[in-house]
Amino acid sequence: MTEATRLLAGRYEVGELIGRGGMAEVHAAYDARLGRDVAVKILRSELARDNTFLQRFRREAKSAASLNHPSIVAVFDSGEDILLETGGADMPVPFIVMEYVKGRTLRDILHEEGPLEPMRAVRIMGQVLNALQYSHQHGIIHRDIKPANVMLDSADRAKVMDFGIARAIADTAATMTNTSIVVGTAQYLSPEQAQGRDIDVRSDLYSAGCLLYELVAGRTPFVGDSPVAIAYQHVGEPPQPPSLHAPDVPSNLDVVILHALAKDPDQRYQSGEEFAADLEAVLRREPTLAAAAAIEAGELAPGPMPQVSAPIAPTEMRTGAHAYLAQEQPEPERRNRALPWLIAALVVLLAGLGLWFGRDALWGDPEPVAVPNVVGKSEADATAEITNAGLVAASEPVANSAAAGTVVDQNPKDGTRPPDSTIQLMVSTGPGRVTVPNLRNYQQDTAIQKLRDLKLTVGEIKSVDNYQVNQGSVVSTEPKASARVPEGTAVTLNISTGMTVVPEVVGMTESNAAEALNDVGLRYRAEDATSTRRAGTVVGQSYPARSKVQVGTEVVISVVRSAPTTQTVTETVTTTPAPPATTTESPQPTEESPSDEPSPEDTTDDPDQ
Repeated sequence: MTEATRLLAGRYEVGELIGRGGMAEVHAAYDARLGRDVAVKILRSELARDNTFLQRFRREAKSAASLNHPSIVAVFDSGEDILLETGGADMPVPFIVMEYVKGRTLRDILHEEGPLEPMRAVRIMGQVLNALQYSHQHGIIHRDIKPANVMLDSADRAKVMDFGIARAIADTAATMTNTSIVVGTAQYLSPEQAQGRDIDVRSDLYSAGCLLYELVAGRTPFVGDSPVAIAYQHVGEPPQPPSLHAPDVPSNLDVVILHALAKDPDQRYQSGEEFAADLEAVLRREPTLAAAAAIEAGELAPGPMPQVSAPIAPTEMRTGAHAYLAQEQPEPERRNRALPWLIAALVVLLAGLGLWFGRDALWGDPEPVAVPNVVGKSEADATAEITNAGLVAASEPVANSAAAGTVVDQNPKDGTRPPDSTIQLMVSTGPGRVTVPNLRNYQQDTAIQKLRDLKLTVGEIKSVDNYQVNQGSVVSTEPKASARVPEGTAVTLNISTGMTVVPEVVGMTESNAAEALNDVGLRYRAEDATSTRRAGTVVGQSYPARSKVQVGTEVVISVVRSAPTTQTVTETVTTTPAPPATTTESPQPTEESPSDEPSPEDTTDDPDQ
């Protein structure tokens, strides 16, 4: 069966590739049984023979399927597809059917737009922390919180995904101590992860602090030439306040982020709920738990609460591990008066959450709702009508002769859908200007045709290296996707060469080397090596670092298995006897027969003689 008509489990029609990682590929798909769009994550076939990746993939399906939260990408189904190997043997390839989220990862947003406005980043992280709190309450530690694992839709709703290395809390300590394997991504590792020690939910909160730091500062707390160098900084170096890199970061947010990045787990936030509450306090310009902890530790002196827009001044920094500004603490009398109200609000909130999460058990499956037809209405009116019907509106700009902001089409147009289903609205951008489409992962010919259909022209076609996009497909465009441009604008297409850059893995452990290679789309094969270095260390690689190779290339790494044996070398000296002397008689010169050899006395330098 071809890729275009591939059918999984007799119901999932696999469509175009929408994402690729070191372990799996994600395709858009259609659930023919329930009539809805889904995303299908399929383990790459070249890794399906590796039991380590099979177990990791199955663990992701199990971990994510047990979680049901608005800020966690839902897992609907999982199974295994059977492929035939070259020799004719059956090879099971597992897949996961997930909620289809129309949006971008935080990594893509950071690369395309740069740092986020601080208060926007705070609101997004509040959703991420609520998802982590829910995950932790259900016994799951994510262990790999980073921008690439958080999706954001057009309404800034966050979705946490990729539980590929998640572990049950009860299993985490045993796993880490027995195998001494460090898992996760170096820039977001907690100190205890970097040291291979026992971890708990507070490790996820440290990674969340690193993520928030990058969202507001445009860079991670620690930067180094290699993952090992970055890991050392996580363990031993204090982070700088993010406001040093982004002056618009408010000082009270500095305090919260640095508190989340405390080296000692006991000194940082103890739950996602605490972390999220402090972010909410930042939004309301109220005192935070982080400021109170800094005052108690002597790192912060009480004083007037700073303005939200005021960054940390270098002259006000302390010389300790963190730098803080003063924040006003509530007066005891006011705090005591507010306590009953806080308790009442907390009770109402908990009751509401209980009703929300128990709604299915109380009322069963929700009844489907009718889809209103909003074609011809303004985008604002159409969105309001769809929202009032219990559905979610998602707008997509299209070039059309209708007035700008008018809904010219919708999908679906009628029928019924489950509550909270997404209704796609095609909104006119008006005549004369068009929106550059998102052509990522489109084949070159298809992308060119799509541009022409939108009355755009094709400019330069450039070749770029990208391991996430298939060779010959579009990586990005210039101008960027969603840009509003006049009709006839020339659009440059950046086409993937299918090449990737080989990382430096010499000096790493075998597991870290495998992770680094897989993260850039490369396979690996280990060969035993003898060296005086520690067992399990990589001492060689078949492709030099920073060289370019085809995605999927197998890199052979030399891994120390034993130390060299010591050998005693005995030097043997062989003496060759001299040959016996041979006497050759020659006639002696006589006066009658003079010698042909001139004597030294007869030799002269005069050429005339």
